[in-house]
Amino acid sequence: MCKTNVLSVPSARAPFEKTVMERRELRPNDILIEIKYCGICHSDIHNAFDEWGHGMFPMVPGHEMAGVVSAVGSEVMKFAVGDRVGVGCFVDSCGQCEYCLSGEEQYCTKGVINSYNSLDYDGNQTYGGYSQKIVVKEDFVVRIPDALDLDVASPLLCAGITTYSPLKHWNIGPGKKVAIVGMGGLGHLAVQYAHALGAEVTVLSQSLNKKEEALSFEADHYFATSDSATFTALANRFDLILNTVSANLNVDAYLSMLRLDGTLVNVGAPSEPDQYHVFSLIMQRRSIAGSLVGGIRETQEMLDFSAQHGIAPKIEVIHADQVDEAFERIIRSDVRYRFVIDISTL
Repeated sequence: MCKTNVLSVPSARAPFEKTVMERRELRPNDILIEIKYCGICHSDIHNAFDEWGHGMFPMVPGHEMAGVVSAVGSEVMKFAVGDRVGVGCFVDSCGQCEYCLSGEEQYCTKGVINSYNSLDYDGNQTYGGYSQKIVVKEDFVVRIPDALDLDVASPLLCAGITTYSPLKHWNIGPGKKVAIVGMGGLGHLAVQYAHALGAEVTVLSQSLNKKEEALSFEADHYFATSDSATFTALANRFDLILNTVSANLNVDAYLSMLRLDGTLVNVGAPSEPDQYHVFSLIMQRRSIAGSLVGGIRETQEMLDFSAQHGIAPKIEVIHADQVDEAFERIIRSDVRYRFVIDISTL
């Protein structure tokens, strides 16, 4: 077994504690990663606070891990000691169902094994990246391009792929008009990806406070949704609206901005149900959809695309003893735009 220092929460909403745990012995197809940085995702807060239910405690959150390979199993072929690597939201799947075989492991019919707060197929609890080390099957590890610094790369392993995947799935490119709802940790990356794919990009945010920042990330237009005139001005305009916020919206108002066959795609997850009128869909053959993260193959594609196009999250690097404070700041929307933990401080 490999001992490692971790940040864990003993129960829902409890402060973080520095503790020690053991990672499993290396199996033939495993690699041992020395984690250098781990991003903080809002879902870490939902899970640590047990807001979604099914919390497993003690819990070690974290699914945006960037580090270096420090050991490999006897049958590992893809990675070697010293390689720069990342681990995202899941660490195993059945590998045999139609979705796994098509590179969509996140939708595994047996049930994907999340990086933390999950039980693996042997019934063992998984623990995430607020940790110095982790052992992962090589098939669920991605390579971080040299052009991406490890601290910057870590949020891409969730926030990056969460926004890149739906843009690719709905064939966003030149000639398409895309609106991004929200200019937060997800939204500021979605703007960059949509622009790099060749779309005309509009940001929809409650106020004009982030207009200059949005334009600096290559948005073409910016509108405040607190102004009812916005919905009139943008009626029937967009091929795709990517909703990155976790608050309930006036769904009918946003659907009115879609063109014929346009789609409102949700990657933010509000805790309360949304409501809408079916006629908002029927009259222009519009759709409402959702998207999870991407599979391992698409996550590697996203990292390579990010390196090629100079796409990176804006981050604030913190020490391990600042995570409780970071959670509170995220809840207050007091971050531009992602926190990343320097694991060397753990």
